[in-house]
Amino acid sequence: MPAKNRNKTFVDHTYYHIYNRGVEKRTIFEDHEDYVAFLGCLKLYLTPPQIIDRRFAHTLQGRTLSDAGKTIYAPSRQPNNHGKTIELVAYCLMPNHFHILLRSIEKDSMSHFMRSLATRYSMYFNKKYERVGPLFQGIYKAVMIEHENQFLWVTKYIHQNPHSLVSNIADYPYSSYANYLGKIHQDWIQPENILTYFSKTNPRNSYQNFVDMPLDHPRENDYLTLDK
Repeated sequence: MPAKNRNKTFVDHTYYHIYNRGVEKRTIFEDHEDYVAFLGCLKLYLTPPQIIDRRFAHTLQGRTLSDAGKTIYAPSRQPNNHGKTIELVAYCLMPNHFHILLRSIEKDSMSHFMRSLATRYSMYFNKKYERVGPLFQGIYKAVMIEHENQFLWVTKYIHQNPHSLVSNIADYPYSSYANYLGKIHQDWIQPENILTYFSKTNPRNSYQNFVDMPLDHPRENDYLTLDK
């Protein structure tokens, strides 16, 4: 992608498409527990502390916590909370990379959030698999969302990612797409600004129909091709 994707001069109140892959294109999610751990970190960092369930919060001083019956990693101290400075719009976790669309409310909030997320998940992964060294391929890439069409295209691209893994992307469990379809509700995902562009009653103008259409617009493909 263009060199601008490596630009780390950020602007407040701006949307960014963030993505990164494993070092040497290695797998960063080996099993279901790993995906749940990454999502658990997102939830911890983005859910306001005062509304985290007591059963969820009381284990923050320990090594693990339970979220919907799943045991995941927790930091040994109260983590930084980014719920007031970051709005997470969409995500998709793939075996060797991830995509996130977020709104950075303060100038440096995205850098702080991504550093917290990458560090915490890398600590979990390296401890679990008894490895050392970087997990991710350098610093994450960040693309500023500069116009309305781009804002819509990137969510479509993110949610279409699992096509190569599942026959129905609506059933993929490690994507925010189910939030957009009303199948699940994660408080720390905010799809509302995207969904306002689509009809809730007319299937032909629904968000699901928009996502189901192939990514074949040349400008979409120019923008959405990852670094090789």
